[in-house]
Amino acid sequence: MSGVDTKCPLCQREISLTFHHLIPKKVHGRNYFQKKFKKAELRAGIDICRKCHDGIHDLYDEMQLGKAFNTLELIQEDAALAKHFAWVAKQRI
Repeated sequence: MSGVDTKCPLCQREISLTFHHLIPKKVHGRNYFQKKFKKAELRAGIDICRKCHDGIHDLYDEMQLGKAFNTLELIQEDAALAKHFAWVAKQRI
């Protein structure tokens, strides 16, 4: 669905979306992720807008994202990310 205008689940703006791997591809080969997750889980992701996507990667590194933020719910529950998404929601499209 990447590149399609629809609602971002994080900032709620109607805008083009990009695919965000819930477990970053960079860490897929590490033992922790190989043992803990199935291939389908490693490939899983969500469609979000570019500003939210950039904010996620600006705030946390790949290892943190893969371990602590590997579901949409975990991403939405984080206070620092929620603050970023609230800021994004006020930005012009």
